[in-house]
Amino acid sequence: MTAARLFLLQRASAAVLALAVLVHLATIIIAVRGGLTAGEILGRTSGNVAWLAFYALFVIAAAIHAPIGLRNILREWTGWRGRSCDLAMMLLSAALLALGLRAAWAVYAA
Repeated sequence: MTAARLFLLQRASAAVLALAVLVHLATIIIAVRGGLTAGEILGRTSGNVAWLAFYALFVIAAAIHAPIGLRNILREWTGWRGRSCDLAMMLLSAALLALGLRAAWAVYAA
């Protein structure tokens, strides 16, 4: 993938993450200030397709954003370049995606 495309993907995923983090933190603050326990929050979010979609989008954005940034850091600090670095970051992306979607599904299915 070209450097320009990676740049655009990282910026687009950053925009999604910025909004997702704000919604996530606001939701937590409102829920905790309202006196809800973790169990009560889980009870309200389980089976909710909207929350599943929100957190799936959150995970997808993180799985795109983080490996691109880490790739840039590794290339700058260690000089690690080429296919091995790209493959390692693709594996990291796949792991983040799989684990994050599994967690989102676990909340939905709880």
